[in-house]
Amino acid sequence: MENLKNIAVIYGGSSSEREISLQSGGGVHEAVRALGYESNLIDFNDLTDLAELKNNDLIFIALHGFEGEGGGLQKKLEELNIPFTGSGYSACVNTWNKRKSKEILKANNINTPKWLEIKEFSEDILQSGLQGESFNKFRPFKTIFLKPEEDGSSVDIFKITNDEDLKKSYELCTNRKRGFLFEEYVDGREFTVTIINNKCLPAIEIVTDNEFYDYDAKYISSETDLVETKLSDAALNEINQISLNAYNALGCSGCARVDLLQDRDGVFYVIEINTVPGMTSHSCVPKSGSFIGLSYKDIVKKIIDASVY
Repeated sequence: MENLKNIAVIYGGSSSEREISLQSGGGVHEAVRALGYESNLIDFNDLTDLAELKNNDLIFIALHGFEGEGGGLQKKLEELNIPFTGSGYSACVNTWNKRKSKEILKANNINTPKWLEIKEFSEDILQSGLQGESFNKFRPFKTIFLKPEEDGSSVDIFKITNDEDLKKSYELCTNRKRGFLFEEYVDGREFTVTIINNKCLPAIEIVTDNEFYDYDAKYISSETDLVETKLSDAALNEINQISLNAYNALGCSGCARVDLLQDRDGVFYVIEINTVPGMTSHSCVPKSGSFIGLSYKDIVKKIIDASVY
């Protein structure tokens, strides 16, 4: 964007991902200032009227959770003609809701694990257990995942192998009164691909001692390794093309991160797309850039340059 002088970084908010958003926003704010722009760091909780943002040339969205990724913020900024980073309203709606996202992926012939939608995590689910007819679409299976239909950072995601696990998940779940998906378990390797302005950064393989890439693995554990993907040229081309197909099918723009699994037969599955990916010092987006010599500040500049609104 030309004549760009002042960039407001929106972060914080009230979601379960607030602490991560504070880290992301703080890092972005420092990078924006280091790039020579004036920058205001604004906690979403302190905003009473988005029209107050009109005196900024660009809004850098580092706000995680529903407030920053669900589309509502983007819709209001679009209505106010205030430029911002990342995807627009429609893409955020498409990606925030996992069921909707999967339906779009399936309609575009992009592999995604099978799923079963439930309106809430009720005791009725416990009573029928994994032997209930609803689970027939997954059979035969040893393991399935349970995840919120709308949420991020792997909050309230559970790996379930038996009815005892199902009961434990019910007890540990922080918010049962919302939609959930039971999702087919894909046994294999986990990858993530960052896309900025329709171009892929080097794919990352996620190696963790945790059962899956959960909240602890993402933000707390020092045992999680984000390593540059070692795949054949053909497989690298395939994972990049699948990621771009998903990014475009869901209407994404600017920076987004595509999470994938590869099963034991080499087949890739798209798990989800993140329109406001983490920007902490150890997040996947800056890590991916580092593989081709890009600093954190370089990545922030690329995201700014990719802003189209």
